Amino acid sequence: MRAVITVLGKDMVGILAKVSAKCAEVDVNVIEVTQSILQDLFAMIMMVDISKSKIPNLFILPNLTLRKMKVFLL
Repeated sequence: MRAVITVLGKDMVGILAKVSAKCAEVDVNVIEVTQSILQDLFAMIMMVDISKSKIPNLFILPNLTLRKMKVFLL
């Protein structure tokens, strides 16, 4: 099973690393990533495989703290 994670907010160092690390903690495999900087805003879309995830309902990433960053799991 796959899911899409989107991240929007002010650009800062380590966003991709933090979201990827959180995915790895719960066995969510990152399949594809696209990201862009729009002036001072960061936008990222990740396609992930959640079939081996340790957390059944997968509502873990919206709780990810990234200093004013919005993280959505679709």
